[in-house]
Parts: sequence; structure tokens; C-alpha cells
Amino acid sequence: MSVVSLLGVKVLNNPAPFDAKYQFEITFECLEPLQKDLEWKLTYVGSATSSEHDQELDSLLVGPIPVGVNKFIFEADSPNLKRIPTSEILGVTVILLSCSYDDREFVRVGYYVNNEYDTEEMNDDPPAKPVIEKVRRHVLAEKPRVTRFAIKWDSEDSAPAEFPPEQPEADAVEDDGTAYGAEEEELEAADARAVEAADGVQEDAEDEEMAGAEDTAGPSAPKAEDEVSDAGSEDLEAESSGSEEEDIEEEEGEGEADEDMEMGEDGDGATHAEAGKGEKLQGQHPGEVMVH
Repeated sequence: MSVVSLLGVKVLNNPAPFDAKYQFEITFECLEPLQKDLEWKLTYVGSATSSEHDQELDSLLVGPIPVGVNKFIFEADSPNLKRIPTSEILGVTVILLSCSYDDREFVRVGYYVNNEYDTEEMNDDPPAKPVIEKVRRHVLAEKPRVTRFAIKWDSEDSAPAEFPPEQPEADAVEDDGTAYGAEEEELEAADARAVEAADGVQEDAEDEEMAGAEDTAGPSAPKAEDEVSDAGSEDLEAESSGSEEEDIEEEEGEGEADEDMEMGEDGDGATHAEAGKGEKLQGQHPGEVMVH
């Protein structure tokens, strides 16, 4: 908390000639007795590109300061033209009114200042060398920029904290980052378990589908065809060994009979295979999937 608070600043002679003195009526409040004086300063910014042209117009020590509201008039000389670049005498610049206690600044008020000729003809066609007698300044007192700083006053308790205050109870609390990381690990582990369980259920379902497909195909049909072909070959060999002296017509007739027999046997085998397939299909049940 600041011991001295700036309540208001009033620019008295505004507008005024460029070489006239600056006058300010300053009002402030002091909350407790001070051991030292207040130092007020007025600074003129001579160039917008370099601070080496800045010049302190005047400074004033005010004290001893009584407790309560105080008011005084602060006067400062006009800037020295030799320290201002010729190209920056006219135009907009800045003045800074500041106050310090024990060389520690605690408040600063900035104003824009517009320097121009008092006639429109000279403003439209300014001379190469500025004519200071014709230049007037206008302080934009309606739009000040106030900046306050926390400083140490007479007591140590008034000194601003250089570091954040200690919070032992905050150190005992678990770090949010650690807890957040643990929650992330738990979620990742749960997701991994769910993926593994889903993969296992899918593999079981695929195995059951493959087993059902094998049962549905039925190995009995090829086996029946093999038996028929073997029996047919034995009959053909026996008939060929016992009927070598028979004529070609009888052999052709026997061949046709054998072909009919094979077709009949194949038909029977196919019928049995289809019956077996039907039995397999009736005995097969859809696989049940258990979700954990």
C-alpha cells in the first residue's frame, strides 16, 4: 500500500507560448508521517528517437509532509532549445511529471504536448528555421497517462515482496502433474486390456467359424468317390483277365455297363455325402461369444 497517493494534477497555463514556464497544481494525500521529503521532477522529451535529448526542466523537494490532503504549485522552466534537434522542435512530444521518496519513484504522469505556430499560414508553410516567438504549446491535460510503482517507505513492512510468500500447505498437496500422469497411465492400461480382450474374442470366433466350415464341407464325399473308383478298377481288371478272347462288341458293351455302374455308385456316394452334410449342418450350432 502506498503511503502517498496522487489525487489530481491541473495544468494552469495551457495553452501557452513555447518559452513560458510550466505550472501544475498538484494534490496528494499522505496517510502517515514521513521521515524524508518528496521530490517532484518535470522532464521534457526532446526526441522520439533518442533519450539523450531528454532534459530535466526542474525539481522540487516538498516537506515535511503533514498527514492528510496536501496541495501546492509546481513551476518549471521551458526546455533549452540547444538540446533539442531543430527538426523536432515542432510537432508532438511528451513531458513527464514524477515523484520519488528516498530516490525511489512511486508515481509518474505523462502528457502529450503539441508545439505549433499560432497562425495557419506558418503551419502550412513553416520556415526552415523555427521562429520560437511564434510557437505555442498545447498540453493534452485531458488524457494523462499515470503509472504507479510499489516502493519501500519508512517501515520494513511497507516494502514490496521480492518473492512470492511461502505456502507450506501447498507443498503438501500432491502435484497436479503427477496425478495427471498416473491417471493417463491407468487409462492407457485399461485401453490396452480392452483391446487384448476384444482381439481374443475375435480370434475365438474365427476359430469356431473355421471349424464349422470344415465340418460343413464333409470329408465323406471324396472318400466315397475313392471307394467307387477302386471298386471299378478291380472289376475292370478281373473282366479284362477273363475275357481276352471275347470280341470287341462284347468289350464295348461291358464298358458301357461298367460306366453305368460307376455313375450309379457315384450317385449313391453323392447322396450319402449330401445326407452326411445335412446331418452335420443340423448338429452344428452358432458359436456363442462371451464378452468380458
